Amino acid sequence: EQQSYFIQSATSTQTWNTGEEWETLKLAIIKDADVIQKVESETGITARLIVAQLVVEQLRLYHSNRELFKKIFYPLKLLGNQNQFSWGIMGIKESTAKQIEEHLKNTGSPFYLGKQFEHLLNFETKDEDNERFTRITKEDGRYYSYLYTALYIKQVLIQWEKASFPINNKIDIVSTLYNIGFEHSQPKENPQSGGALIEIKGVPYSFGGLAKDFYDSNEMIDLFPRTYPR
Repeated sequence: EQQSYFIQSATSTQTWNTGEEWETLKLAIIKDADVIQKVESETGITARLIVAQLVVEQLRLYHSNRELFKKIFYPLKLLGNQNQFSWGIMGIKESTAKQIEEHLKNTGSPFYLGKQFEHLLNFETKDEDNERFTRITKEDGRYYSYLYTALYIKQVLIQWEKASFPINNKIDIVSTLYNIGFEHSQPKENPQSGGALIEIKGVPYSFGGLAKDFYDSNEMIDLFPRTYPR
């Protein structure tokens, strides 16, 4: 992923929102609108910003695993749910999920959000590893996939804000950081957009660039209006 960190999005010849892949993805996302909006109300991270990460993760999966798309995702209008190296519909790594949980409790962390968020990811069982995996990969309820995503974004935003380099309105930077992980989130002036390379119908996009392309478009704008995280 690091090698393609500075690849920019090919905005002049957009192909990401065309064809059966995009139509399938739109229908699948609309089914989850209520739960995504619930997470927005709980975290202050806008539904459209959450969906921007989802769009890139899913388009990457749809276009890279053609057989699965044709057999499962397309006919059933489903989001792809991963359960190996990255988990769930948002492609969250186990190590990242653990870091999100730790940052909620660690008052000395630059990613700490405040007392009101400390218990948002409390576990109900003693088997935290199993419960975490089940939460994020659950097929019939994706609340935790969206919640972990929103909290990751909120933690990165607070880190940059505390360092006096706010990025609330820099969707491509926020999304790049979502893709490359906490360890690469280093607040500075003029950060570069980038992330993993995603090819759609022969056109190369970066993770951050593609997320911004969706965010700035009018796709699903009535359902997920374009506002910035508070």
